[in-house]
Amino acid sequence: MTNSDSDTATGTAKDTTVDVDEAVRAELGRLRDSIDNIDAAVIHMLAERFKCTQQVGHLKAQHKLPPADPAREARQIGRLRELAENAKLDPAFAEKFLNFIIAEVIRHHETIARS
Repeated sequence: MTNSDSDTATGTAKDTTVDVDEAVRAELGRLRDSIDNIDAAVIHMLAERFKCTQQVGHLKAQHKLPPADPAREARQIGRLRELAENAKLDPAFAEKFLNFIIAEVIRHHETIARS
């Protein structure tokens, strides 16, 4: 919830920025707009990534290759951990995120192979 918190007792949102200086509100708005734009870009990038992995899944199914490629996955995890470190992002978080994506890709590949 932007600019508000959930009131757990009533289940309603309450504005927590009522007594905040206007300059702070403006800065929060600017930063939140940037976050919203970044979130949109992340979603679009993930959509493009999944379009590619769907094509990989079809290629694997056509050639009777297994849905998972543990060696590739391990290389990707190592590569992304290094990228995360260089970007000052927690490498453990990056690995968890990639593992979640990999699991979803494998699930898609398994579905494609069965069809």
